[in-house]
Amino acid sequence: MLKTKEHYQDLIHQLDQLHHDAVTLEEKFATAVEAVHPKFKKSSKNLLHYLALRQHDIRDLQEQLAQLGLSSLGRSEGHVLASLQAVRQHLCRIGECQDTQRELAVTFFENKELLARHTEALLGPKPDKRSTRIMVTLPPEAADQYELLPRLLKAGMNCARINCAHDTEKEWLKMVENVRKAEKETGISCKILMDLMGPKLRTGPLKEGPRLLVISPVQDNLGQITEAAKVWLAPQEAPLPKDADAWLPVDSNWQAQLQEGDKLSFKDTRGRNRSMTVIRREEKGVLAHLLKTSYINTGTELVLKGKNVTDRSTQVGNLRALELPIVLRKDSFLVLDREPIPGEPATFDEHGHVVQPAHISCTLPEAFTQTKVGQPILFNDGKIEGVLEEVNPDRLLVKITYASDKGSRLRADQGINLPDSQIHMKGLTGKDRHDLKFVARYADIVNLSFVNHADTVEALHEELRRLNARNLGVMLKIETKEGFRNLPHLLLTAMKTHPTSIMIARGDLAVECGWQRLAEAQEEILWLCEAAHMPVVWATQVLETLAKKGRPSRAEITDAAMSQRADCVMLNKGPHIIQAIELLHDILVRMQEHQHKKTSMLRMLHISDLGNLVQE
Repeated sequence: MLKTKEHYQDLIHQLDQLHHDAVTLEEKFATAVEAVHPKFKKSSKNLLHYLALRQHDIRDLQEQLAQLGLSSLGRSEGHVLASLQAVRQHLCRIGECQDTQRELAVTFFENKELLARHTEALLGPKPDKRSTRIMVTLPPEAADQYELLPRLLKAGMNCARINCAHDTEKEWLKMVENVRKAEKETGISCKILMDLMGPKLRTGPLKEGPRLLVISPVQDNLGQITEAAKVWLAPQEAPLPKDADAWLPVDSNWQAQLQEGDKLSFKDTRGRNRSMTVIRREEKGVLAHLLKTSYINTGTELVLKGKNVTDRSTQVGNLRALELPIVLRKDSFLVLDREPIPGEPATFDEHGHVVQPAHISCTLPEAFTQTKVGQPILFNDGKIEGVLEEVNPDRLLVKITYASDKGSRLRADQGINLPDSQIHMKGLTGKDRHDLKFVARYADIVNLSFVNHADTVEALHEELRRLNARNLGVMLKIETKEGFRNLPHLLLTAMKTHPTSIMIARGDLAVECGWQRLAEAQEEILWLCEAAHMPVVWATQVLETLAKKGRPSRAEITDAAMSQRADCVMLNKGPHIIQAIELLHDILVRMQEHQHKKTSMLRMLHISDLGNLVQE
């Protein structure tokens, strides 16, 4: 079907309207653009142009442009006005109209250059063979096992992540020192990112259970013992050997007299006679074999048999208290306390009626003043779901709407999500301010967790200025529905300093937005970050099964392949992390030959041998 001149004019008019709206939005946010860092000036304008473009439904226009063999604007994120002008020029040629040259915020060529510069400023130089960096969460062992760090770097790690929600400054400093030492040894550069804990909403402590340790040997499916339990007997300060299954603290003088072959007898908490045999002696303790399941508590007496010694017996030292989780079932109730009262399961009368519902505290006071009856609440990454039945300044009453058929266990320090509650935290938490002093001194990048509003980013910038850490890279962790909804404002505010970036924290984001919307939310974040020429980190559960169990799932391989569209991919710690880094490196190298961001790269296919085809 032949197109008329009027048809082309209509398409040009639509493009002009899109251009006009883009410029209008830029003018509306002129003050915000003026406030951004000079290196983000062009990028901030292009971000606004893209936001204006996406306020329209242009699917019909896209289809008509594609029919003419022109760009459908589907890859205009990084250079919106340049894309609109290029398509307009072609339409003017075939529609015989006067072309108009307009000022562009970003040209086609500047798009990739800006993103590359911003990424290198934050994450360091582009690694060999691939453009996507690899970030790895350091395990606790990275503090005292230096030999792990050179292996991580040689496998392909470009950025080491230290989580301030765990360990202490003592361990963090050891990790930092080991990373820097490994850099010098290998000649491989590595950035250090430190995650601030942020205003994470978590369950409080549980009431302590008995100080008890249950030790069991390995059994087969028939209940036959196939391997003895290995018990480490040593003073409190002695490190635990890697092959030990359990640890019993004992007096150092008593332990010093033990030799291989010595037999130790005791009665467990059930009154059953048990014994274990010393199989190995080390400098600071002994390892013993235990062949029967034993319940041992603080104060259990261990007796050395068959020796004429002064101290034949000792008592087991202070064991860690057992945590007694709260078991929740559908339609049961849970009270969230504002005060840090140790949590307890529900109590029942002799007829099975609830006398006192289960209760546990929560770590964020704002949850008691900024929530409403009827709003959903989720625990432990969405494994338990509920709804707020009552909201009071000192307690929340939750009715459980989903739990496993056998009941779901709620423990201390587990995440709580309020996806429909717009909880506004002003500024930084006290812990974050304290940790920032260390971060500003030793890290290259600070990661701001659970950021929902622009004023929190402003508070971070102000604190960094106070600490004279103006060159510290900033990363914003998008992991709530509110943070996702406010992403444009967060981006413009983040652009006030350079370098800066975004992390897609897909774990909490999936719980907040709903699993069914995660892929959509992830795509929108990638689009906006590309429009802002801002590096983005693809995080949470990438090759998780491989890192933890040594073998990836098929879905994880596909997910890792798709992660190449980001500028950095984060792996979590696990016993097989080296293998996970090596596989991710291989996947990223291969995939960059097939795609750049969302653009397919049409290299030659290898799926068929055309030479063997015979024409009839």
